[in-house]
Amino acid sequence: MSNLIREKYAKLLVNYCLAVKKDDKVYINSSYLAEPLLREVAKEIYIAGGIPVFNIELQGVNDLVLQFGEEHQLSWVNPMKKYIMENFDCYLNIRAPFEKGDDEKEAADVTKFKLHQKAQQEINKIYFERTGNGSMRRCLCQYPTQAGADDARMTMEEYEHFVYQSCNLFEENPVDKWLDVRKTQQVYVDYFNKADKVQYLGNNIDISFSVRGRTWINSDGRANMPSGEVFSAPIEDSVNGKIYFNYPTIYMGKDVGGVSLEVKDGEVISWNAEVGNEVLDKVFSIEGARRFGEVAVGTNYNIQRTSRNILFDEKIGGSIHMAVGQSYHQCGGKNESTVHWDMITDMKNGGQIIADGVKIYENGKFLI
Repeated sequence: MSNLIREKYAKLLVNYCLAVKKDDKVYINSSYLAEPLLREVAKEIYIAGGIPVFNIELQGVNDLVLQFGEEHQLSWVNPMKKYIMENFDCYLNIRAPFEKGDDEKEAADVTKFKLHQKAQQEINKIYFERTGNGSMRRCLCQYPTQAGADDARMTMEEYEHFVYQSCNLFEENPVDKWLDVRKTQQVYVDYFNKADKVQYLGNNIDISFSVRGRTWINSDGRANMPSGEVFSAPIEDSVNGKIYFNYPTIYMGKDVGGVSLEVKDGEVISWNAEVGNEVLDKVFSIEGARRFGEVAVGTNYNIQRTSRNILFDEKIGGSIHMAVGQSYHQCGGKNESTVHWDMITDMKNGGQIIADGVKIYENGKFLI
């Protein structure tokens, strides 16, 4: 990462995404691999008058509790993290993943995983409530590492270019570009916010849901960087039909691809994955995971290939995605779960979106 790109990235994250101001307490979570960017972020936060507080991850440490932890350790709630989620003004999560060793690639024991996830419910609830009501501003972003490049099946040089381009960092003024995205997407959001029934149609896709009274969000790069999507939460029991997600992903550290779901009255009643079906079995055993928390359309046409990273893949221009599990409170969603898993499919080859009987989207492009 060049100094210029690193400076642009830090300024974008601090001043546009989080809009840090004087006395804001900013919690930054990342790994030590992102140190060059973290220094720039700290500098920009201080310039803005904020107070940065860091949580720096070490390789493999977070996985040890699932490997060696006993019940009292798995169910422990970190009081410092709870305090941060209750009191801090901003939360910046900079993903900078390590390459995993063979021991870390093993799937966690299901019982241990569920116990540990249950213990985090209180903190997760605080997080979703505060990000939903706007009392805590958050941004999720990516720092290019070799592990990310490997997951994306790219060279490091290709991956760095992919990340920077997705974030519009090659633009002279990235903020201006994201303001243009905001303006364009507001047209789609305004239309959806007047709609009741929405239907996704395509190859092995015929699924409908109601969004009556729910709020569509213009995701313009402030909560996620990169962004480029519009999203909402369906009325929980209104989702019906079948859908096939053709883009591959990684969940729980495992490859998952070719996911088919059948849904009746809001509940996933059958599922199958061409790759990673055991992951679906595990996820759908978790409370709240069989209902949908999100429906969305990806609009970032700088992203035209999968990277096996949901932060980027769900934004692919010409795609739609649906997430099982936790709803976004700011959309009016009511489903609660420790799971929020976005699954994505391509709409550029005959895909359509119908809103209240009107075709508003075809072959990966909005018609409105």
